[in-house]
Amino acid sequence: MTYREQLAHELAAYDIQLTDQQLALLLRHLELVIDKNKVLNLTRIDTPESGITRHVVDSLLLLPAFRQTRGAFLDLGTGAGFPGVPLAIASDRSGVLCDSVKKKVVALDEFIQELGLSELLSTSSERAETLAASHKGQFGCVVARAVASLPVLLEYATPLLRRHGRVILTKGKLSDEERAQGAAAARLCGLKLVDVCELELPRDEGHREIVVYEKVAPAKLKLPRAVGKAKKEPLGAPRGA
Repeated sequence: MTYREQLAHELAAYDIQLTDQQLALLLRHLELVIDKNKVLNLTRIDTPESGITRHVVDSLLLLPAFRQTRGAFLDLGTGAGFPGVPLAIASDRSGVLCDSVKKKVVALDEFIQELGLSELLSTSSERAETLAASHKGQFGCVVARAVASLPVLLEYATPLLRRHGRVILTKGKLSDEERAQGAAAARLCGLKLVDVCELELPRDEGHREIVVYEKVAPAKLKLPRAVGKAKKEPLGAPRGA
């Protein structure tokens, strides 16, 4: 089985159909990531077979929820460009890839140029709190993989979202504690939980929970808070935690 056949086969299991050109771009992005990983630590995954499943397919599990949103998107903590680059390729949507590690952003700029996606994608190395101050309410969708806890990601996303915009998060197995803290943080942020989808990655590569919130009301506190506050004092955490 070729890499293209593997990718098409694994996506078909989730009723995701893409063109040959889109499949080729997705594989080229993965190739660029694996090659760059030899000189810059972007990912622990270093084989195309595993990368197809754990990066490309994993990113595109967000596509059904992503297609229900409109406007420009933001990928928080994008790392090597996941899930933002695959989502842009699959949807032809414009977006911003944000990561606070500047070396990663430099690599992302190279990938975007090589893939011919410069008209769709731009990058930022600003912290989420700083970006929110200059891009308040500018995004119809914020996406992120498991780069932080639910309360932290919801706080980061809220000021960046326009009214009725959505935040789409993909996580591993959520604990009851994180779910409860996420629910409390969502209430403070003016967010409503609209969907939770549990999936298994192909080839027993892991469990995923895709959690979707919609911005339905103003936040009950001023956001963004100071840089670092979200992680040091997460919303929804028990007092004294």
